[in-house]
Amino acid sequence: MKNIKVLVVAFVLSLFFVACSGDKKKGIDYNQFKTKVTLSPEQVKSFDEITAKYQKLQEQNFQAAKGQGGTMDRVGLSIKNEELRNQQSLDMAKVLDAEQLQKFNAFVDENSRKRPRYDNALLERIKTEAGLSEEEFTMVNAANDAFEKAFNDAHDVYHGNNDLAKEYWEKFDAQRKLAIQKALSPEHYAKFENIVKEVQFKGRK
Repeated sequence: MKNIKVLVVAFVLSLFFVACSGDKKKGIDYNQFKTKVTLSPEQVKSFDEITAKYQKLQEQNFQAAKGQGGTMDRVGLSIKNEELRNQQSLDMAKVLDAEQLQKFNAFVDENSRKRPRYDNALLERIKTEAGLSEEEFTMVNAANDAFEKAFNDAHDVYHGNNDLAKEYWEKFDAQRKLAIQKALSPEHYAKFENIVKEVQFKGRK
């Protein structure tokens, strides 16, 4: 198992990292959502207040992620923005009815940039359905985290070019799977492959 750990660490260290300065993301145009539903004047007022609050927090996160040296911490930014979206949804639940909230969450999900990694729900499936031990699951998480960081750190190279972004995603995904293959038994890896077979690159928003 020590050799497996060494291989995973080597994978993490060997990934291609590129320093990123970052660019300001335009964010979601919530006015588009208001054209899709009928809101009362009171709802509109609260809706605008909530979205303005979280857009301001998102901008603060963006500035903080740059760091003092101007290098963008994209992984940290993605995590914080994901948390903000979850909290925003909770606040919106106090303003919108159930149907409106469902549409709002779908709108945000469709228009948000997702973290380029196996999400928590998929990771839980991998752990459970593939029958991974805690140590194996730790290796999967390490490879997944390294993949996310490598892809985000290469942002300045592929920025604005979805075809190039796809090339980088596929390159790092192949390295992620290779590291995981070396960490799992053949039986567990076969189950893992079946679980993630539908995971593929999605265009950058």
